[in-house]
Amino acid sequence: MMNLQSLTTPHVQCGSCPIRHRAVCARCDSDELEVLDSIKYYRKFEAGQTVVWAGDQVDFVGSVVSGVASLTQTMEDGRRQMVGLLLPSDFVGRPGRSTAAYDVTATTDLMMCCFRKGQFEKMMQETPHVSQRLLEMTLDELDAAREWMVILGRKTAREKISSLLAIFARRNTLLTGGEASGRIVIDLPLTREAMADYLGLTLETVSRQISALRKAGVIELQGKRHVIIPDFDRLLDETGDDSDGGFYD
Repeated sequence: MMNLQSLTTPHVQCGSCPIRHRAVCARCDSDELEVLDSIKYYRKFEAGQTVVWAGDQVDFVGSVVSGVASLTQTMEDGRRQMVGLLLPSDFVGRPGRSTAAYDVTATTDLMMCCFRKGQFEKMMQETPHVSQRLLEMTLDELDAAREWMVILGRKTAREKISSLLAIFARRNTLLTGGEASGRIVIDLPLTREAMADYLGLTLETVSRQISALRKAGVIELQGKRHVIIPDFDRLLDETGDDSDGGFYD
């Protein structure tokens, strides 16, 4: 179940929520937002804190408001593999499923907008806008998983790093209602160690490829986490994709 050490955060009105136009509530009208606002609560988790363990009974669903969480699967011999990232506006949990399929861990400080599962499932039945949006998000997640298979299985280390940077850049701009183009500034939500784990690379390879992208002028660095992308199209050229270089649109 949800970690009881998490902290409750002050209530935020849906209309002023930073993920309002990308989250599961994106299609809701004002009356529907009032219903959601009446049943939601916020939880904050510190970096490294477990949100839920695989196999646990889960009595909530929710959206990531800020921060990043990782989805991890543990194999029989104890090895762990990161299988996904949850970024702002991503949905956590599955209506109709009683247990968690993966460990969910706060990779950075994390804030979530949560709903008791029973209340949310009832609203899905009564509010087509919520169920429609959740279906859209599920299909987007499926497309992203298929794209990620290509990234992990066929791309070079340089293309993997470029693809991940492109994903972060797109999500940052989408949350503000813009489109990824031109000059983009992002703060990496992952350490280089976490990037290596997620991409199936060594830490040394990640650092070497980031340095190579910097020397080529594809990115600029201010410290280890602040990244400037002078020209987003130039970054897309490095991803190895034929079209727009990524997913999560």
